[in-house]
Amino acid sequence: MSTKSLIFGDKVLLVIILLLSLFSFFPVFSSSSYLSYVVDGSSPTYYLVKHLIVLLFGFILLLSIKLVPYKLYKGMSIILLPVGLGLLAYTLSQGTIIGGSTASRWIDIPFVGISFQTSSLAAIIIITYTARYLSKTELSKTKFSETLLPLWLPIFAYVFLIFPANFSSAFLIFSALFITILISGFPLRHLFKMFLILTLLLTIFFLTAKAFPEKFPNRIDTWISRVENFGSNKNLDASYQIERAKMAINNGGLIGIGAGKSIMKNHLPQSNSDFIFAIIVEEFGIIGGSIIIVLYILMLFRILVITHRIDDRFGKILVSGLGIFIVIQAFTNISVATQIIPVTGQNLPLISSGGSSAWMTCISLGMILSVSSSIKNNNSEKE
Repeated sequence: MSTKSLIFGDKVLLVIILLLSLFSFFPVFSSSSYLSYVVDGSSPTYYLVKHLIVLLFGFILLLSIKLVPYKLYKGMSIILLPVGLGLLAYTLSQGTIIGGSTASRWIDIPFVGISFQTSSLAAIIIITYTARYLSKTELSKTKFSETLLPLWLPIFAYVFLIFPANFSSAFLIFSALFITILISGFPLRHLFKMFLILTLLLTIFFLTAKAFPEKFPNRIDTWISRVENFGSNKNLDASYQIERAKMAINNGGLIGIGAGKSIMKNHLPQSNSDFIFAIIVEEFGIIGGSIIIVLYILMLFRILVITHRIDDRFGKILVSGLGIFIVIQAFTNISVATQIIPVTGQNLPLISSGGSSAWMTCISLGMILSVSSSIKNNNSEKE
């Protein structure tokens, strides 16, 4: 491995990150016109500059995290585990309502005027903690009962603190953890037992939410409504966003109508975040959208290459978990815009306009690059 690889990590992955980030300025600037002229009257340039600042700070985080030896993340995950639980509990009880949402997903950072979505940080903490546990445990000889307190209790605690206010994030985090645990060699019989416990817990939650609706205002009804209206035109108000997204994709055709020329950006709320892929296809066509999809597939491929090349078990599991979570987010966003799945409210990593979610993605990628930069010497290192 070259000196540059030691400094920056996997160069191919870094190039993919840069390409996605640089491309993001086109759809963010274009789609911000809805916010500019319909919502708050600001100039589109304001959102472009804001996006630039977010990405610059994100890359500072990425490069800073990349310089931290990845094995230090083991100890850091133990320290941060209760911190993450505290933040999630506080967010659930005192979180900020943004954009009219009845779900408390954000907390305000004092003195800087920034709202922070704690579930993004929580995902990194619990994935890192899970990688630590799996890497130091001989899974084939471990009884299921022995995994309940050190593994499943923290996972369930994190997921169920996110679940009431943000079902989609809780589901994606658990899905990433499940896939990571599965490919790490966790016995299938133990996973089956875990699913029985999870089913019981979910049943208790839904029964409690139905019995005490004032404790979970509109959440159960919102989830049911999204599923019932998925693929249906009966409730036009509920399907407003997805219908406009489909119009945008239809307008784009094969090659698109041109950068900045989107028609539906002025009619599609969240066009710079949740539905930004629809604007990309409208302006750059199926070809442009396909290139974005290919870049995420290449990102997944490079993550697999890193996990194959590094011998350290913690490094393998950590990269797998973080990488899977990022890619799942990307394809969830794309699937919503193309009406493959119901609306979830997930951003498109490195492309959607945003703050805390973009920074957490950069931190995750910095951790992955930290692992990749250690590949040269990992054969001679032992735990």
